[in-house]
Amino acid sequence: MLTRYRYPSDTSDLEWALLERLLPDSRLPDPGGRGPEKWPRRRVVDAIRYITDNAAKWSALPADFGIPWRTVFGYFTRWAKAGVLKRILDQLRRRLRLRRRRCARPVRVIVDSQSVKGAETVSSATRGYDANKHINGRKRHLLVDQDGLLVDLLVTPADVQDRDAARGLLTRLHAGHPEVVLVWADNGHGGEEFSTWAQDTLGITSKVVPRPKDAKGFVLLPKRWVVERSNSWTMRARRNARDYERLMSHAEAHIQWAFITLMSRRPARPRRQAEALPAALAAA
Repeated sequence: MLTRYRYPSDTSDLEWALLERLLPDSRLPDPGGRGPEKWPRRRVVDAIRYITDNAAKWSALPADFGIPWRTVFGYFTRWAKAGVLKRILDQLRRRLRLRRRRCARPVRVIVDSQSVKGAETVSSATRGYDANKHINGRKRHLLVDQDGLLVDLLVTPADVQDRDAARGLLTRLHAGHPEVVLVWADNGHGGEEFSTWAQDTLGITSKVVPRPKDAKGFVLLPKRWVVERSNSWTMRARRNARDYERLMSHAEAHIQWAFITLMSRRPARPRRQAEALPAALAAA
């Protein structure tokens, strides 16, 4: 019997009932040649969420979980590489959008970048200096829907221009979500050349939400405030408050896990009376 434990990042019973169906079948042999899994899946997920939420080192994983940290790290890397996290996010976002009576797949998205400092574990080849923000590290490029839910992301060195990163990000977005026709962005993603390329190549209209010329300090801008809020959600997971990852794909995975935690908890909450009333009337 494994020891009992309880951390704020742990899955509730309702969350686990939702996430368990979205993970690969644990009874099948691993493609890497390993046999069927022997560790409890829920403990593995809770351990990964603990690392992301508390910014602990992998080797400092509490013994309460009863699983070697290298095993947990192995799950973390395999699931990220296999695209499991993206599939989970797609299903959770679909569920949340339908719950709010929206179309299951977004057709309008918002893009923004965020530069974060890189720790000494970030190699010089995967980091850069953002002269605008005066930050040496990496840059996160987030694509979210109108509710702020993650659609796609890309992590680059901080010296990569927003337009250059957006080209690759929108190309990948179009391949997976051809229904997207509009993207809102800031001035860093503006320019006639970029807008023309997005429209002619991908069929996506790029609209810039400009900042007022006389504005000072923080200004709440239409549409863009949504992705700014998503950036703050990302930073709530302390592992994302700074970039510690040697690989940029691992940095992306921690952001995805932060959104998985956020998005899996929403359906598990009891609905407000106003939301539950139409369902109750329909059932009656």
